[in-house]
Amino acid sequence: MQRVQNSDPRRGLRRTALAAVLLAGTALGGFAAVHTSLAATETQPVNPPAAQPLHQIPDFADLVKQVKPAVVSVTTKFAVAQASDQGPQQQLPFPFNQFPGNQFQGNQMNPRGGEGHAMEARGSGFIIDANGTIVTNNHVVKDAKSVEVTLTDGTTLDAKVIGRDPRTDIAVLKVNAGHKLPYIQLGNSTDVEPGQWVVAMGNPFGLGGTVTAGIVSALGRDIGDGPYDQYIQVDAPINRGNSGGPLFTQDGKVVGMNTAILSPSGGSIGIGFAIPSNMIKTVVTQLETSGHVTRGYVGVEAQPVSETMAKAMGLSDKSGALVAGVQPGTPAANAGIQPGDVIRSVNGEKIANPRDLAVQVAAVKPGDDAKLDIVRDGNAQTISVKVGELPGDETADAGASAPHPAQLGLALGAITPDARDQLELPKGTEGVLVMNVRPGSPADQAGLQQGDVIVSVGSHKVANPAQAAHAIGEAVSGSSHAVALRIVRDGQPAFVAIAPSQQNEG
Repeated sequence: MQRVQNSDPRRGLRRTALAAVLLAGTALGGFAAVHTSLAATETQPVNPPAAQPLHQIPDFADLVKQVKPAVVSVTTKFAVAQASDQGPQQQLPFPFNQFPGNQFQGNQMNPRGGEGHAMEARGSGFIIDANGTIVTNNHVVKDAKSVEVTLTDGTTLDAKVIGRDPRTDIAVLKVNAGHKLPYIQLGNSTDVEPGQWVVAMGNPFGLGGTVTAGIVSALGRDIGDGPYDQYIQVDAPINRGNSGGPLFTQDGKVVGMNTAILSPSGGSIGIGFAIPSNMIKTVVTQLETSGHVTRGYVGVEAQPVSETMAKAMGLSDKSGALVAGVQPGTPAANAGIQPGDVIRSVNGEKIANPRDLAVQVAAVKPGDDAKLDIVRDGNAQTISVKVGELPGDETADAGASAPHPAQLGLALGAITPDARDQLELPKGTEGVLVMNVRPGSPADQAGLQQGDVIVSVGSHKVANPAQAAHAIGEAVSGSSHAVALRIVRDGQPAFVAIAPSQQNEG
Protein backbone atom coordinates (compact mmCIF):
# COMPACT_ATOMS: atom_id res chain seq x y z
CA MET A 1 0.00 0.00 0.00
CA GLN A 2 1.32 3.40 -0.93
CA ARG A 3 2.63 5.37 2.06
CA VAL A 4 2.04 9.07 2.49
CA GLN A 5 5.40 10.83 2.34
CA ASN A 6 6.51 13.63 4.61
CA SER A 7 7.26 16.63 2.43
CA ASP A 8 8.77 18.86 5.11
CA PRO A 9 11.91 17.69 7.02
CA ARG A 10 11.12 20.20 9.76
CA ARG A 11 8.01 18.24 10.61
CA GLY A 12 9.99 15.72 12.65
CA LEU A 13 10.98 18.47 15.07
CA ARG A 14 7.44 19.73 15.41
CA ARG A 15 6.06 16.25 15.96
CA THR A 16 8.62 15.52 18.64
CA ALA A 17 7.49 18.68 20.40
CA LEU A 18 3.91 17.44 20.49
CA ALA A 19 3.51 14.33 22.51
CA ALA A 20 4.23 10.85 21.43
CA VAL A 21 7.29 9.33 19.85
CA LEU A 22 7.03 5.60 19.49
CA LEU A 23 9.79 3.22 20.29
CA ALA A 24 8.15 0.13 19.01
CA GLY A 25 7.26 0.01 21.92
CA THR A 26 5.74 1.68 27.05
CA ALA A 27 4.43 1.00 30.66
CA LEU A 28 2.57 0.32 33.81
CA GLY A 29 0.04 -2.33 33.07
CA GLY A 30 -2.24 -4.14 35.41
CA PHE A 31 -2.43 -4.88 39.05
CA ALA A 32 -0.26 -7.93 39.79
CA ALA A 33 2.34 -7.34 42.45
CA VAL A 34 5.57 -9.20 41.83
CA HIS A 35 7.13 -11.94 39.74
CA THR A 36 7.26 -15.16 41.74
CA SER A 37 10.46 -17.03 40.96
CA LEU A 38 10.84 -20.71 41.71
CA ALA A 39 13.57 -21.41 44.24
CA ALA A 40 16.85 -22.50 42.70
CA THR A 41 18.41 -25.64 44.06
CA GLU A 42 21.60 -25.74 42.00
CA THR A 43 22.05 -22.03 41.38
CA GLN A 44 21.35 -19.00 43.52
CA PRO A 45 20.85 -15.37 42.63
CA VAL A 46 24.06 -13.45 42.37
CA ASN A 47 25.54 -12.25 45.64
CA PRO A 48 27.30 -9.01 44.71
CA PRO A 49 30.26 -7.61 46.61
CA ALA A 50 29.89 -4.83 49.11
CA ALA A 51 29.53 -1.33 47.69
CA GLN A 52 32.75 0.59 47.16
CA PRO A 53 33.70 3.30 49.66
CA LEU A 54 32.52 6.71 48.52
CA HIS A 55 36.06 8.05 48.14
CA GLN A 56 37.03 5.34 45.64
CA ILE A 57 36.20 5.07 41.95
CA PRO A 58 33.86 2.07 41.56
CA ASP A 59 35.28 -1.19 40.28
CA PHE A 60 32.56 -3.35 38.72
CA ALA A 61 34.73 -6.37 37.84
CA ASP A 62 33.48 -8.74 40.57
CA LEU A 63 29.91 -7.58 40.09
CA VAL A 64 30.04 -8.23 36.35
CA LYS A 65 31.49 -11.74 36.87
CA GLN A 66 28.50 -12.68 38.99
CA VAL A 67 25.82 -11.05 36.83
CA LYS A 68 27.15 -12.01 33.39
CA PRO A 69 26.03 -15.69 33.41
CA ALA A 70 22.39 -14.55 33.60
CA VAL A 71 22.62 -12.22 30.57
CA VAL A 72 21.82 -13.79 27.18
CA SER A 73 21.88 -12.95 23.50
CA VAL A 74 18.55 -13.28 21.69
CA THR A 75 18.56 -14.22 18.01
CA THR A 76 15.33 -13.74 16.09
CA LYS A 77 14.73 -15.28 12.67
CA PHE A 78 12.40 -13.63 10.17
CA ALA A 79 11.14 -14.27 6.70
CA VAL A 80 12.80 -11.88 4.25
CA ALA A 81 9.67 -9.77 3.78
CA GLN A 82 9.22 -9.37 7.53
CA ALA A 83 12.86 -8.51 8.11
CA SER A 84 13.00 -5.95 5.34
CA ASP A 85 9.80 -4.33 6.62
CA GLN A 86 10.86 -4.27 10.24
CA GLY A 87 13.95 -2.09 9.91
CA PRO A 88 12.37 1.18 8.80
CA GLN A 89 9.39 0.73 11.10
CA GLN A 90 11.65 0.60 14.12
CA GLN A 91 13.22 3.98 13.43
CA LEU A 92 12.06 6.72 15.76
CA PRO A 93 11.26 10.21 14.56
CA PHE A 94 14.13 12.65 15.04
CA PRO A 95 15.87 12.84 17.43
CA PHE A 96 14.72 9.44 18.72
CA ASN A 97 15.82 8.01 15.40
CA GLN A 98 17.48 4.83 16.50
CA PHE A 99 16.40 1.94 18.50
CA PRO A 100 19.09 0.06 20.38
CA GLY A 101 17.17 -2.91 19.07
CA ASN A 102 17.61 -5.73 16.61
CA GLN A 103 20.90 -5.65 14.74
CA PHE A 104 20.52 -7.46 11.42
CA GLN A 105 23.29 -10.02 11.08
CA GLY A 106 25.23 -10.86 7.99
CA ASN A 107 28.18 -8.80 6.85
CA GLN A 108 28.09 -6.64 10.00
CA MET A 109 25.54 -3.89 9.21
CA ASN A 110 24.31 -5.47 5.99
CA PRO A 111 21.55 -8.07 6.18
CA ARG A 112 22.34 -11.42 4.63
CA GLY A 113 20.01 -13.48 2.55
CA GLY A 114 17.91 -13.23 -0.54
CA GLU A 115 14.54 -14.34 -1.67
CA GLY A 116 13.54 -17.52 0.11
CA HIS A 117 16.18 -17.12 2.82
CA ALA A 118 15.58 -16.32 6.45
CA MET A 119 17.22 -13.33 8.07
CA GLU A 120 18.42 -12.86 11.61
CA ALA A 121 18.34 -10.01 14.08
CA ARG A 122 19.90 -9.92 17.52
CA GLY A 123 19.09 -8.31 20.81
CA SER A 124 19.62 -9.04 24.49
CA GLY A 125 17.79 -10.50 27.46
CA PHE A 126 18.29 -11.72 30.99
CA ILE A 127 17.22 -14.76 33.01
CA ILE A 128 14.95 -14.01 35.99
CA ASP A 129 14.47 -17.49 37.46
CA ALA A 130 16.37 -20.77 37.58
CA ASN A 131 13.80 -22.51 35.37
CA GLY A 132 14.69 -20.48 32.29
CA THR A 133 12.28 -17.51 32.27
CA ILE A 134 13.85 -14.68 30.25
CA VAL A 135 12.82 -11.04 29.88
CA THR A 136 13.54 -9.02 26.73
CA ASN A 137 11.94 -6.25 24.65
CA ASN A 138 8.87 -6.90 22.57
CA HIS A 139 10.52 -5.24 19.57
CA VAL A 140 13.37 -7.78 19.77
CA VAL A 141 11.05 -10.75 19.15
CA LYS A 142 8.10 -9.17 17.35
CA ASP A 143 7.16 -10.96 14.11
CA ALA A 144 9.69 -13.73 14.78
CA LYS A 145 9.38 -17.08 13.03
CA SER A 146 11.68 -18.55 15.64
CA VAL A 147 13.75 -17.33 18.59
CA GLU A 148 17.04 -18.68 19.93
CA VAL A 149 18.86 -17.75 23.10
CA THR A 150 22.64 -18.02 23.52
CA LEU A 151 24.02 -18.34 27.04
CA THR A 152 27.38 -16.94 28.08
CA ASP A 153 28.99 -20.40 27.81
CA GLY A 154 27.99 -20.57 24.13
CA THR A 155 25.03 -22.92 24.61
CA THR A 156 22.21 -22.16 22.15
CA LEU A 157 18.62 -22.98 23.15
CA ASP A 158 15.30 -22.68 21.36
CA ALA A 159 13.06 -20.18 23.12
CA LYS A 160 9.29 -20.01 23.31
CA VAL A 161 7.56 -16.65 23.42
CA ILE A 162 5.30 -16.84 26.50
CA GLY A 163 3.78 -13.42 26.02
CA ARG A 164 4.36 -9.96 24.57
CA ASP A 165 3.09 -6.55 25.59
CA PRO A 166 3.59 -3.93 22.84
CA ARG A 167 2.39 -1.10 25.05
CA THR A 168 5.32 -1.58 27.42
CA ASP A 169 7.72 -3.16 24.91
CA ILE A 170 8.19 -6.13 27.24
CA ALA A 171 8.29 -9.81 26.23
CA VAL A 172 8.76 -13.01 28.19
CA LEU A 173 10.60 -16.05 26.79
CA LYS A 174 11.11 -19.56 28.15
CA VAL A 175 13.98 -21.98 27.54
CA ASN A 176 14.54 -25.55 28.72
CA ALA A 177 18.21 -26.11 29.49
CA GLY A 178 17.66 -29.44 31.29
CA HIS A 179 19.13 -27.97 34.46
CA LYS A 180 18.82 -24.93 36.69
CA LEU A 181 20.20 -21.69 35.28
CA PRO A 182 21.87 -18.71 36.97
CA TYR A 183 19.54 -15.76 37.23
CA ILE A 184 19.34 -12.20 38.50
CA GLN A 185 16.65 -10.61 40.61
CA LEU A 186 14.43 -7.70 39.71
CA GLY A 187 15.10 -4.91 42.18
CA ASN A 188 12.93 -2.01 43.33
CA SER A 189 13.15 0.79 40.78
CA THR A 190 11.54 3.27 43.18
CA ASP A 191 14.81 3.21 45.13
CA VAL A 192 16.80 4.46 42.13
CA GLU A 193 18.13 8.00 42.44
CA PRO A 194 19.72 10.41 39.93
CA GLY A 195 23.50 10.29 40.21
CA GLN A 196 23.54 6.62 41.18
CA TRP A 197 26.04 4.31 39.43
CA VAL A 198 24.48 1.75 37.07
CA VAL A 199 25.87 -0.91 34.73
CA ALA A 200 24.35 -1.97 31.38
CA MET A 201 25.08 -5.31 29.77
CA GLY A 202 24.03 -6.78 26.47
CA ASN A 203 24.78 -7.65 22.86
CA PRO A 204 25.44 -4.38 20.97
CA PHE A 205 26.15 -4.95 17.27
CA GLY A 206 26.43 -8.68 17.99
CA LEU A 207 29.24 -8.21 20.53
CA GLY A 208 27.84 -10.39 23.31
CA GLY A 209 28.71 -9.78 26.94
CA THR A 210 29.50 -6.10 26.46
CA VAL A 211 29.51 -4.07 29.69
CA THR A 212 29.13 -0.28 29.99
CA ALA A 213 28.76 1.89 33.08
CA GLY A 214 27.37 5.30 33.88
CA ILE A 215 25.00 7.08 36.19
CA VAL A 216 21.26 7.60 36.38
CA SER A 217 20.62 10.92 34.67
CA ALA A 218 16.91 11.34 35.41
CA LEU A 219 13.73 9.46 36.35
CA GLY A 220 10.20 9.30 34.98
CA ARG A 221 11.09 10.37 31.45
CA ASP A 222 8.24 10.63 28.96
CA ILE A 223 9.68 10.22 25.45
CA GLY A 224 6.36 9.73 23.70
CA ASP A 225 6.52 5.95 23.56
CA GLY A 226 3.01 5.64 24.89
CA PRO A 227 0.67 6.76 27.63
CA TYR A 228 2.62 5.01 30.40
CA ASP A 229 6.17 6.29 29.85
CA GLN A 230 8.23 6.34 33.05
CA TYR A 231 11.71 5.68 31.70
CA ILE A 232 14.96 5.76 33.65
CA GLN A 233 17.44 7.93 31.74
CA VAL A 234 21.09 6.87 31.93
CA ASP A 235 24.37 8.02 30.40
CA ALA A 236 25.86 4.50 30.14
CA PRO A 237 26.55 3.87 26.42
CA ILE A 238 23.69 1.90 24.82
CA ASN A 239 23.63 0.89 21.15
CA ARG A 240 21.81 -1.35 18.71
CA GLY A 241 21.53 -4.85 20.12
CA ASN A 242 21.47 -3.64 23.74
CA SER A 243 17.68 -3.76 23.70
CA GLY A 244 16.38 -6.18 26.30
CA GLY A 245 19.59 -6.19 28.31
CA PRO A 246 19.62 -5.46 32.05
CA LEU A 247 20.50 -2.24 33.79
CA PHE A 248 21.67 -3.08 37.30
CA THR A 249 23.02 -1.35 40.36
CA GLN A 250 25.97 -2.17 42.62
CA ASP A 251 23.87 -4.59 44.65
CA GLY A 252 23.51 -6.79 41.53
CA LYS A 253 19.77 -6.33 41.12
CA VAL A 254 18.10 -5.25 37.90
CA VAL A 255 16.46 -1.83 38.09
CA GLY A 256 15.68 -1.48 34.40
CA MET A 257 15.73 -2.94 30.90
CA ASN A 258 17.61 -1.01 28.19
CA THR A 259 15.15 -0.06 25.47
CA ALA A 260 15.84 3.15 23.55
CA ILE A 261 18.29 5.97 22.92
CA LEU A 262 18.08 9.58 21.84
CA SER A 263 20.53 10.09 19.02
CA PRO A 264 20.67 12.58 16.15
CA SER A 265 23.66 10.64 14.78
CA GLY A 266 22.41 7.07 15.14
CA GLY A 267 25.00 6.08 17.77
CA SER A 268 25.16 6.47 21.52
CA ILE A 269 25.57 10.05 22.75
CA GLY A 270 25.01 9.16 26.38
CA ILE A 271 21.22 9.49 26.49
CA GLY A 272 19.63 6.09 26.95
CA PHE A 273 16.34 4.93 28.41
CA ALA A 274 15.42 1.84 30.43
CA ILE A 275 12.05 0.43 31.45
CA PRO A 276 11.82 0.46 35.29
CA SER A 277 12.00 -2.93 36.99
CA ASN A 278 8.75 -2.41 38.92
CA MET A 279 6.93 -2.06 35.62
CA ILE A 280 8.65 -5.22 34.38
CA LYS A 281 7.51 -7.16 37.47
CA THR A 282 3.89 -6.18 36.93
CA VAL A 283 3.84 -6.97 33.23
CA VAL A 284 5.85 -10.20 33.47
CA THR A 285 3.53 -11.61 36.14
CA GLN A 286 0.52 -11.16 33.87
CA LEU A 287 2.27 -12.39 30.73
CA GLU A 288 3.30 -15.58 32.53
CA THR A 289 -0.21 -16.09 33.86
CA SER A 290 -2.33 -15.36 30.80
CA GLY A 291 -0.06 -14.39 27.90
CA HIS A 292 -1.38 -10.83 27.86
CA VAL A 293 -1.72 -7.78 30.10
CA THR A 294 -5.01 -6.54 31.51
CA ARG A 295 -5.31 -2.80 32.11
CA GLY A 296 -7.97 -0.53 33.49
CA TYR A 297 -9.82 1.70 31.05
CA VAL A 298 -12.38 4.50 31.36
CA GLY A 299 -12.58 5.84 27.79
CA VAL A 300 -11.49 9.48 27.78
CA GLU A 301 -9.11 11.47 25.63
CA ALA A 302 -7.21 13.96 27.73
CA GLN A 303 -4.81 16.81 27.18
CA PRO A 304 -2.54 18.89 29.43
CA VAL A 305 -3.86 22.03 31.11
CA SER A 306 -1.89 25.00 29.83
CA GLU A 307 -1.43 28.15 31.89
CA THR A 308 -3.80 30.02 29.61
CA MET A 309 -6.38 27.25 29.89
CA ALA A 310 -6.07 27.23 33.67
CA LYS A 311 -6.79 30.97 33.78
CA ALA A 312 -9.69 30.63 31.38
CA MET A 313 -11.24 27.84 33.45
CA GLY A 314 -10.61 29.52 36.80
CA LEU A 315 -8.21 26.83 38.03
CA SER A 316 -5.69 27.52 40.78
CA ASP A 317 -2.91 25.80 38.81
CA LYS A 318 -2.35 23.81 35.62
CA SER A 319 -2.18 20.36 37.21
CA GLY A 320 -4.59 17.69 36.09
CA ALA A 321 -5.82 16.18 32.84
CA LEU A 322 -8.36 18.09 30.77
CA VAL A 323 -10.97 15.78 29.23
CA ALA A 324 -11.08 16.59 25.52
CA GLY A 325 -13.45 13.79 24.59
CA VAL A 326 -15.44 10.91 26.05
CA GLN A 327 -15.93 7.78 23.97
CA PRO A 328 -19.57 6.69 23.73
CA GLY A 329 -20.62 3.66 25.77
CA THR A 330 -17.46 3.65 27.90
CA PRO A 331 -17.20 3.63 31.71
CA ALA A 332 -16.48 7.38 31.70
CA ALA A 333 -19.56 8.10 29.60
CA ASN A 334 -21.73 5.91 31.82
CA ALA A 335 -20.43 7.66 34.94
CA GLY A 336 -21.19 11.12 33.56
CA ILE A 337 -17.67 12.38 32.81
CA GLN A 338 -17.92 15.27 30.35
CA PRO A 339 -15.58 17.10 27.98
CA GLY A 340 -14.19 20.07 29.85
CA ASP A 341 -13.85 18.21 33.15
CA VAL A 342 -10.39 18.44 34.70
CA ILE A 343 -9.39 15.23 36.49
CA ARG A 344 -7.16 16.09 39.46
CA SER A 345 -6.80 12.69 41.19
CA VAL A 346 -7.63 8.99 40.86
CA ASN A 347 -8.26 7.09 44.10
CA GLY A 348 -6.46 9.83 45.97
CA GLU A 349 -3.38 9.80 43.72
CA LYS A 350 -2.73 13.27 42.33
CA ILE A 351 -2.83 13.69 38.55
CA ALA A 352 -0.39 16.20 37.09
CA ASN A 353 -0.95 15.45 33.40
CA PRO A 354 -2.62 12.98 31.00
CA ARG A 355 0.21 10.49 31.39
CA ASP A 356 -0.42 10.30 35.14
CA LEU A 357 -4.09 9.70 34.41
CA ALA A 358 -3.31 6.84 32.03
CA VAL A 359 -0.89 5.24 34.50
CA GLN A 360 -3.27 5.43 37.45
CA VAL A 361 -6.30 4.17 35.52
CA ALA A 362 -4.30 1.33 33.95
CA ALA A 363 -3.32 0.15 37.45
CA VAL A 364 -6.95 -0.27 38.54
CA LYS A 365 -8.32 -3.79 38.21
CA PRO A 366 -11.14 -3.94 35.66
CA GLY A 367 -14.45 -4.19 37.47
CA ASP A 368 -13.29 -2.13 40.45
CA ASP A 369 -14.55 1.37 41.16
CA ALA A 370 -12.23 4.34 40.83
CA LYS A 371 -12.87 7.66 42.56
CA LEU A 372 -12.10 10.55 40.21
CA ASP A 373 -11.76 13.98 41.76
CA ILE A 374 -12.66 16.50 39.07
CA VAL A 375 -13.23 20.20 38.58
CA ARG A 376 -16.28 21.10 36.49
CA ASP A 377 -17.25 24.70 35.84
CA GLY A 378 -14.98 25.75 38.68
CA ASN A 379 -16.56 23.38 41.20
CA ALA A 380 -14.80 20.37 42.71
CA GLN A 381 -16.64 17.07 42.89
CA THR A 382 -15.95 13.34 43.03
CA ILE A 383 -17.30 10.85 40.51
CA SER A 384 -17.17 7.08 40.90
CA VAL A 385 -16.35 5.16 37.72
CA LYS A 386 -16.54 1.38 37.34
CA VAL A 387 -13.33 0.72 35.45
CA GLY A 388 -13.47 -1.44 32.34
CA GLU A 389 -10.78 -3.45 30.57
CA LEU A 390 -8.63 -1.62 28.05
CA PRO A 391 -9.53 -3.04 24.63
CA GLY A 392 -7.03 -4.11 22.07
CA ASP A 393 -4.21 -5.53 24.21
CA GLU A 394 -2.28 -8.02 22.10
CA THR A 395 -1.28 -11.53 23.09
CA ALA A 396 1.58 -13.75 22.04
CA ASP A 397 -0.57 -15.94 19.85
CA ALA A 398 -2.87 -13.80 17.80
CA GLY A 399 -3.40 -10.33 16.47
CA ALA A 400 -6.57 -8.44 17.18
CA SER A 401 -8.85 -6.39 15.02
CA ALA A 402 -11.07 -4.62 17.52
CA PRO A 403 -12.75 -1.58 15.99
CA HIS A 404 -10.90 1.00 18.06
CA PRO A 405 -8.16 3.51 17.10
CA ALA A 406 -5.76 2.00 19.64
CA GLN A 407 -6.03 -1.37 17.91
CA LEU A 408 -5.03 0.22 14.62
CA GLY A 409 -2.01 1.70 16.35
CA LEU A 410 -3.41 5.22 16.72
CA ALA A 411 -3.54 7.52 19.72
CA LEU A 412 -5.79 10.51 19.03
CA GLY A 413 -6.13 13.86 20.73
CA ALA A 414 -7.84 17.20 20.36
CA ILE A 415 -6.19 20.02 18.42
CA THR A 416 -4.96 22.39 21.10
CA PRO A 417 -4.01 26.00 20.36
CA ASP A 418 -0.34 25.09 20.87
CA ALA A 419 -0.59 22.18 18.43
CA ARG A 420 -2.38 24.39 15.91
CA ASP A 421 0.51 26.89 16.07
CA GLN A 422 3.23 24.22 15.87
CA LEU A 423 1.61 22.52 12.89
CA GLU A 424 0.76 25.86 11.23
CA LEU A 425 -2.80 24.73 10.62
CA PRO A 426 -5.08 27.11 8.73
CA LYS A 427 -7.50 29.01 10.92
CA GLY A 428 -10.76 27.13 11.29
CA THR A 429 -9.32 23.68 10.57
CA GLU A 430 -11.37 21.09 12.44
CA GLY A 431 -10.28 17.53 13.03
CA VAL A 432 -8.40 15.18 15.31
CA LEU A 433 -4.67 15.20 15.97
CA VAL A 434 -2.66 11.98 15.60
CA MET A 435 -0.67 12.00 18.83
CA ASN A 436 1.05 8.63 18.40
CA VAL A 437 1.49 5.86 15.81
CA ARG A 438 2.69 2.49 17.06
CA PRO A 439 5.53 1.12 14.90
CA GLY A 440 4.52 -1.93 12.88
CA SER A 441 0.81 -1.25 13.41
CA PRO A 442 -1.74 -1.02 10.56
CA ALA A 443 -1.70 2.78 10.89
CA ASP A 444 2.10 2.84 10.61
CA GLN A 445 2.11 0.55 7.61
CA ALA A 446 -0.50 2.73 5.93
CA GLY A 447 1.79 5.75 6.35
CA LEU A 448 0.11 7.76 9.09
CA GLN A 449 2.46 9.91 11.14
CA GLN A 450 2.44 11.75 14.42
CA GLY A 451 1.18 15.29 13.79
CA ASP A 452 -1.22 14.32 10.98
CA VAL A 453 -4.68 15.83 11.35
CA ILE A 454 -7.64 13.57 10.56
CA VAL A 455 -10.43 15.73 9.18
CA SER A 456 -12.82 12.99 8.11
CA VAL A 457 -13.41 9.26 8.40
CA GLY A 458 -14.70 8.20 5.03
CA SER A 459 -17.14 10.97 4.11
CA HIS A 460 -17.93 11.83 7.74
CA LYS A 461 -16.21 14.90 9.14
CA VAL A 462 -14.83 14.56 12.66
CA ALA A 463 -14.23 17.38 15.12
CA ASN A 464 -13.06 15.53 18.24
CA PRO A 465 -11.47 12.21 19.25
CA ALA A 466 -14.77 10.69 20.39
CA GLN A 467 -16.34 11.25 16.97
CA ALA A 468 -13.27 9.84 15.24
CA ALA A 469 -13.18 6.74 17.46
CA HIS A 470 -16.84 6.04 16.83
CA ALA A 471 -16.55 6.53 13.07
CA ILE A 472 -13.41 4.40 12.85
CA GLY A 473 -15.11 1.64 14.83
CA GLU A 474 -18.13 1.61 12.53
CA ALA A 475 -15.96 1.59 9.41
CA VAL A 476 -13.73 -1.27 10.58
CA SER A 477 -16.78 -3.28 11.67
CA GLY A 478 -18.35 -2.89 8.24
CA SER A 479 -18.23 -5.25 5.31
CA SER A 480 -14.93 -3.89 3.99
CA HIS A 481 -13.17 -4.20 7.37
CA ALA A 482 -11.13 -1.14 6.42
CA VAL A 483 -11.26 2.58 6.96
CA ALA A 484 -10.38 5.55 4.73
CA LEU A 485 -9.10 8.61 6.53
CA ARG A 486 -8.80 12.07 5.00
CA ILE A 487 -5.83 13.81 6.57
CA VAL A 488 -3.99 17.10 6.38
CA ARG A 489 -0.18 17.02 6.46
CA ASP A 490 2.00 20.06 5.86
CA GLY A 491 -1.12 21.88 4.74
CA GLN A 492 -1.83 19.29 2.03
CA PRO A 493 -4.87 16.97 2.05
CA ALA A 494 -4.55 13.25 1.37
CA PHE A 495 -6.45 10.00 1.86
CA VAL A 496 -4.98 7.07 3.78
CA ALA A 497 -6.62 3.62 3.90
CA ILE A 498 -6.08 1.31 6.88
CA ALA A 499 -7.04 -2.35 7.27
CA PRO A 500 -6.56 -4.20 10.59
CA SER A 501 -5.37 -7.22 8.61
CA GLN A 502 -2.22 -5.26 7.77
CA GLN A 503 -0.91 -5.98 11.26
CA ASN A 504 1.53 -8.86 11.65
CA GLU A 505 1.80 -10.77 14.92
CA GLY A 506 4.44 -13.31 15.90
